[in-house]
Amino acid sequence: MPKLIRLYIVNVLIGFALAVVFVALLLSLDVGGLRHLVLETSGGWIGGVMLVMFNGVVFAGVQFAIAVMRMADPEDGPPPGGLRSGSQMRELVRVPVVQTRRK
Repeated sequence: MPKLIRLYIVNVLIGFALAVVFVALLLSLDVGGLRHLVLETSGGWIGGVMLVMFNGVVFAGVQFAIAVMRMADPEDGPPPGGLRSGSQMRELVRVPVVQTRRK
């Protein structure tokens, strides 16, 4: 299996595991009365599944994005340019401004 596919699958599984933990915490702390809605109503299990799935999609996407961004090569120092580098100091140029009066 290619390394990128393995990286994607592992990070998606981590994201969904985090989503399950997040929804379990939401239900255990009864945030907004969710525990009652999910566990004690007739169609509440559908809401619980939807919470896990939608949060899983979000957490998996974020987890994979973080993994991809961490793959970048580390930079050796600050980016070139700016006013702090002495060799690139620029001189100020005076620009004449003509002021007109409104009537």
